[in-house]
Amino acid sequence: MKKDGLFVGAYAFMVIAGILAGCSKNEAGTISMSGSTSMEKFANALCESFREKYPDVNITVEFTGSSAGVESVLSGKCDVGNSSRNLKEEEKSGGAVENIVAIDGIAIAVDAKNTVSDLTKEQLTGIYTGKIKNWSEVGGENMPIVVVGREAGSGTRGAFEEILKVEDACVYANELDSTGAVMAKVASTPGAIGYVSLDAVDESIIAVKLDGAEPTAENIKAGTYFLSRPFVMATKGEISAQNELVQELFRYIYSEDGQNLAASVGLIPVN
Repeated sequence: MKKDGLFVGAYAFMVIAGILAGCSKNEAGTISMSGSTSMEKFANALCESFREKYPDVNITVEFTGSSAGVESVLSGKCDVGNSSRNLKEEEKSGGAVENIVAIDGIAIAVDAKNTVSDLTKEQLTGIYTGKIKNWSEVGGENMPIVVVGREAGSGTRGAFEEILKVEDACVYANELDSTGAVMAKVASTPGAIGYVSLDAVDESIIAVKLDGAEPTAENIKAGTYFLSRPFVMATKGEISAQNELVQELFRYIYSEDGQNLAASVGLIPVN
């Protein structure tokens, strides 16, 4: 009987150990994300914060542009496709689901020595379509305007052009492949103007007012600052159809802690 008792005890221990090991495995693994460069600050902060909660989870992120990110999730190359614009109908029909995780403002950046601090929607449209070519036409110094934008396929470019209704009508002097590149170009080029994610703005440039409204979260919420767009983390199929790790990531994003994280990097929470 004693031997039987030892056997039963040992067996029970192995069962419990197996269950615990299984729980551990459920919290380990890899989540892969790819897409928008405008979402880099948020994505990096999210990865760091999520790893603190789940140290055994490895999150990989590539910043390839919004369209490339959605394409990657649809082809099965990654778990989540980051897009700084709404998904296109063809992307949705291909199986991509639009999960909006935060709202971002698009700032209009000019070099630090520019004397223009406010533009109307009409003036901004005129600048990007080439109808306004000199800063003196909008109350600034006599200096040519250098129009800087993002590359085709960029979520920021897509959102910007859609809001202004200037798709395929913009006249760019430079088309750059990342938010950082736009910031650097505008900061170092007298007379330059560019559009960047609001959370990327720093002291190297001036973010001008639009129709008298400063680019702030409060003004975006109030609807007085008109340049804003969603930050989307696309999945192939609904969140509920994803593996447990990806589902847990989204549970964290939509939690109070996750939305506070979005706010901490300059975004507007969706909850």
